[in-house]
Amino acid sequence: MLRIILGASGAVLAAGLAALNLSPIGQIYLPSATGIVAKQMCSLTWVSGLDPDQARAMYLDPLLGDAGSVLTHHIDADNHQVTANFLGLFWTQRAVWRDGLGCTLVHGGHGFDPDLTVPVAHDFMPMELDTAHRDAWFDREALDAAVLGAFDDAAQDSRNTLGVAILHQGRLVAEHYAPGASRETRFHGWSMTKSVITTLAGSMVQDGMLDIRAEGDIPALAAVGDPRLADITVESLLRMTGGLAIAELNNGMDPNSQMLFTAWDMPHFAATRERLHAPGDHWQYMSGNTILASDTMQRRLGDSLPEQIAALRARIYEPLGIYSAIMEPGENGVFQGSSYMYATAQDWARLGQLYLDNGVANGTRILPEDWYSIVAEPTPGSGGGYGMGFWLPTEATGLPPETIMMSGFQGQWGYVLPAQELVIVRFGATIGVSSRSGRLAREVVDALRPPAPVEVPPVEVPEAGASEDEPL
Repeated sequence: MLRIILGASGAVLAAGLAALNLSPIGQIYLPSATGIVAKQMCSLTWVSGLDPDQARAMYLDPLLGDAGSVLTHHIDADNHQVTANFLGLFWTQRAVWRDGLGCTLVHGGHGFDPDLTVPVAHDFMPMELDTAHRDAWFDREALDAAVLGAFDDAAQDSRNTLGVAILHQGRLVAEHYAPGASRETRFHGWSMTKSVITTLAGSMVQDGMLDIRAEGDIPALAAVGDPRLADITVESLLRMTGGLAIAELNNGMDPNSQMLFTAWDMPHFAATRERLHAPGDHWQYMSGNTILASDTMQRRLGDSLPEQIAALRARIYEPLGIYSAIMEPGENGVFQGSSYMYATAQDWARLGQLYLDNGVANGTRILPEDWYSIVAEPTPGSGGGYGMGFWLPTEATGLPPETIMMSGFQGQWGYVLPAQELVIVRFGATIGVSSRSGRLAREVVDALRPPAPVEVPPVEVPEAGASEDEPL
């Protein structure tokens, strides 16, 4: 009798698991949950260099909520990989770290080469604090209060701010890091990565390699064979007006979660979604748009992933002195250009500085002269809040109207304020509460005090008849 009962119970359990596996929960939600655990624990451990327990506690457990108790992970330090699953058995996902490429979710091979590496050629080059410039231009007490105020008061909140860096006129005037992080930490920018891809687009436009308004120029869409998709351009994708059904709700059940954590070919996933609107007719923030644009550009950078990574570094990173940046690819080698770039706070700030410098780095023009105005042009339908790959300040933000902003999930922010010649970046693991990063930016602006003008003694005018060669 016991055998019959156990057999019947086993059959019921198996049938239940089979039904669950065929449902949206089994097809999308649980693979997305185990996928984000494996991917993030891998990247935060070996790319960011954070303590794994700290990373899980800050970045993942608040995000997963009650589900976190049934989602386990295992770090294989010898093979540089992390596996995660449900109840220790089901819906297992695996992420693999490779030097210079970061971590990639590996669903089933698909040509993935675990031995491929593209090491970064140079160590991170830190800027040192310019105290003389800071003291000449800022109210020191107000600036310090703004920066320290961006970090947690443990008795009141849990914003989990990890790093802040501020540049003024290209000089480092402030930085601060939470315990466990430092100026060497590569911070996950999440959707700040979209601004990097938009910068790559600008560099390719500058060199005549890309026309962002050309139709029929998106390879992943051309492969679908639907002529209605030919009118989607790189610009419409970067402006989030591509019109495809790639909704981003960050709830684990949306197409974006399915794309990020279950698809081995993300551009194909995005390209095969239903067309809902003609390009330009409807604004909706969706990472799949940037995935399609990123894939389009990457294919023009070389014939192999190492060549493409080298070209990205040579075009954007190295001219700016950025040597910490890691752009992670998906399983098929395509840049995850919507969400997966990691870099130090200073190097993220260096990217913003390129825009303050009107697209010029060390005397070389990287971006077209009008690129700032292009990315800062409000996209119709966005309520004035989105340009092209950058967010824009609305009146409610209290920021100068010419500001452009990089922004990412869990409170990643980068502010570029041209009138004030400021770049402000903030990184953390903020879930369920405001990061109050806008207040940080406003307080830094308020702390700015232009130095008093230097009194120049009046020039003596020579008397009539004096020789022109006589020194004045």
